[in-house]
Amino acid sequence: MCATFNANADTESQTVRHIVVFKYTSDASAADIDKVTRAFAELEHKIPGIESFEHGVNNSPEALNKGFTHIYQLTFIDEAARDTYLPHPEHKKFGELLAELGILDDVFVVDYAK
Repeated sequence: MCATFNANADTESQTVRHIVVFKYTSDASAADIDKVTRAFAELEHKIPGIESFEHGVNNSPEALNKGFTHIYQLTFIDEAARDTYLPHPEHKKFGELLAELGILDDVFVVDYAK
């Protein structure tokens, strides 16, 4: 079942789902991936406007994930909260951790209002 699309909806007052999917390098250790996941989860308590954080590992039998394995979902109270999160210093620190570990091969991000 798909959500109904309403081009006139006020997305500013709707929650926003921010979905981040990582493809880790083949030599990424489980400990480093866990470190990234814990640091990502901690952002919920450090940045205002985040309602929830979820994560998981792809288990689809379709084999269409193109090597992307780890899914992270942040739910923001609205677009303004998401827009505050993006340049937030704690989010930037998280990016620095990713760079420091050097285990991220690729990433894609999608957002949608609900």
